[in-house]
Amino acid sequence: MLEALRRQLSNGLFEMVIGPDREDKARSIHEAPGPRMFADDRPIRHVHADHAMFIGGLRALLLQSLHPLAMAAVAEHSDYRTDPWGRLQRTSLFVGVTTFGTEADAQQAIDKLARIHTYIHGTASDGRHYRADDPHLLEWVHVAEVDSFLRCHRRYGEQPLDDYDGYVRDMAVIARAMGIPDPPETTAELDERINAYRPELKGTAEAREAARFLLLKAPLPVIAKGPYAVLAATAVASLPVWARMPLRLPYLPISEATGVKLAGHALMRGLRWVTS
Repeated sequence: MLEALRRQLSNGLFEMVIGPDREDKARSIHEAPGPRMFADDRPIRHVHADHAMFIGGLRALLLQSLHPLAMAAVAEHSDYRTDPWGRLQRTSLFVGVTTFGTEADAQQAIDKLARIHTYIHGTASDGRHYRADDPHLLEWVHVAEVDSFLRCHRRYGEQPLDDYDGYVRDMAVIARAMGIPDPPETTAELDERINAYRPELKGTAEAREAARFLLLKAPLPVIAKGPYAVLAATAVASLPVWARMPLRLPYLPISEATGVKLAGHALMRGLRWVTS
């Protein structure tokens, strides 16, 4: 009975994150012949195979929303409200292919995303024009992801990573292929780049709406609501205070250092059991 429950939860989780054809997608990524962009022992494979990516992914979306132009592109051209899991599945597939797939498949996925970006442009609510293929905006999305994946792995990863700078360098390979000319290659450079963007960041109405949707209104089956609430709390707790205030997210240091942290580790253990 316990094994049947585990299988049910596992199938439901993977269908939500990857899609109903997850086994076909996994085979196409992992079993395709040819050289890979990253060797088996590279840090990027270690980090992206860990369940802490669930927390890191949600944190990245919250952090990315703070750039008004990046958020305008999402608000005007994304279907995150009507099809949030479709967007998640496409993102998961991109991460999987570029991390574990062949060089040819990884480059094809990058080229496809670049073509999509050329069609995403418009005017933000403050009157500024934006383009999704702007290298400056692409870099913000990139550094927010790298920072989020790295910090959440440090806090909730199953096995520590020996070379966090190596992870930043691995991600820089993908960034350059996407047209970002000078991505950070060390954790120190990553911190500097994040801080350099801070004067451009603010909590717009679109960003706060997206945060509310992601944290409180995501369409979920009843069985997933409790675990997702823990996931949301851990994602928020991993954000710096300066990123929470514009989104009107709470800062509860004592609770976050005790109850939220313990709940986050418990959630990670549960996810590892479900997907074992």
